[in-house]
Amino acid sequence: MPAPAFSTAFRKFIKEIIMNNSSRAVLIVATVVSAALPLPAFAAPLFKPDFSVETAGAEPKSLLPVVGVWRMETDAGKTLLAVDGRQWKQGQSSAGIADKARALYGERYAEFLDRVQAYAYYPYVVAKDVDDFRNGEISVRFEGLSGRIDQGAGILFNLKPNGDYLTIRANCLENNLVLWKFEKGRRSSVEWVRNTPTASRQWHDLKVRIAGNKVEGYLDGKLYLQHTLPESVSGKIGLWSKADSYMHFDAFAAVPNE
Repeated sequence: MPAPAFSTAFRKFIKEIIMNNSSRAVLIVATVVSAALPLPAFAAPLFKPDFSVETAGAEPKSLLPVVGVWRMETDAGKTLLAVDGRQWKQGQSSAGIADKARALYGERYAEFLDRVQAYAYYPYVVAKDVDDFRNGEISVRFEGLSGRIDQGAGILFNLKPNGDYLTIRANCLENNLVLWKFEKGRRSSVEWVRNTPTASRQWHDLKVRIAGNKVEGYLDGKLYLQHTLPESVSGKIGLWSKADSYMHFDAFAAVPNE
């Protein structure tokens, strides 16, 4: 946006104020000038799939299921993304995983495919059109429907071609918020926060805010988790779940910092 144009008379007025050293007038001028300057714009979403155009009963098109059973479902007339742990056996990658690995990593797909097939422990989907998310916010709404062992909903980020990733997840059965890392086929906790109310059969908002190597985790609008990683975040993003969880997801979005 071009700088605001000022009249000759207005420029003369400013010069006289400076020469007279009037603090009150300088304050007025500063207010007028700042009001005329453009405000920084919020970044447009980098990724915000429209679930309403998806086909109920089919896999999502905007997200690639890598591990587990992911499909679109209709609830109260609304199309939502579901992960169904009732139909998934641990160690089972999603159907057509080789083609999906190619769609995500092109010629480098083999390493990713090998890691997924060897360590298909946790269900997740990947946003195929987001190559490298580094700074900004990723958010999703979720509802825990059933699951005796877990009702886990998570945001996956920092996914690497070798299959390593980070995820921040809430659990309706445990009422906690955890930042996990999955590295070389092993999962370990990075930061663990207890007493985060997450009732089943209710919708909740989960958000992760990333700034370089700093990570913040929010649940239902409240900041619960803060952590500084050893390295900056850089990788693909998606959604994550666990064990026998049967969950609904909606309003998935990634908004980068400008």
